[in-house]
Amino acid sequence: MDYSTASRILEKLKFEFGALRPTHVKRDPFETLIRTILSQSTSSINTERAFKRLAKRFRVSPSKLAEASIEDIESAIRIGGLQRNKAKVIKAVSKEILKRFGGNLDFVYTAELDEAREKLMSLPGVGPKTCDVVLLFSAGRPVIPVDTHVRRVSERLKIVEEGAGYEELRKTLESLFKVEDYLTVHLAFIALGRKYCRARKPRCRSCPIIEFCVTGSKTFGARL
Repeated sequence: MDYSTASRILEKLKFEFGALRPTHVKRDPFETLIRTILSQSTSSINTERAFKRLAKRFRVSPSKLAEASIEDIESAIRIGGLQRNKAKVIKAVSKEILKRFGGNLDFVYTAELDEAREKLMSLPGVGPKTCDVVLLFSAGRPVIPVDTHVRRVSERLKIVEEGAGYEELRKTLESLFKVEDYLTVHLAFIALGRKYCRARKPRCRSCPIIEFCVTGSKTFGARL
């Protein structure tokens, strides 16, 4: 895919979905980190419920969550699912941030991008997607996080081949769009993945960018 085609796709997605804004944009990177951990393998609604219950029980800070028992964290976030594993990660990452970074993640604003990514991904349970969500949403750094929706849309559009590595996909997307559009691209691909480009039974007939989609045109062409 070339830059011109990518720009046309983004314009159509902007027209379809309007002004896309994240539900929560927080300057506090630790809160963004905890929200992202809670979001794994659950819906956005249950993520928000789990976070609110956690925040009601504890102040969401590395010091308070490092002190809390895994059982108490687990009880607070139960509605989000996978509560045992998530509670362990939340406690472990909180302790590590206290130990190594003095209880804050301020380096996400000031460190070189590669250094900031390396530091975040050195924390327990923090992979590249979680890392990039923190950098983009909290610090406005120039990255496009790749979640399951972003990957599915990208692969079906043949931006990359199926099964491409995270870094290959991220860097390819970033090369196709303007830096100031990275947040919109991330949100628009998620919106498209949820409404039209579903994992099962994609709604190709109604998709606003079907004209650009090799997979949709070939695989589902008979239904269009």
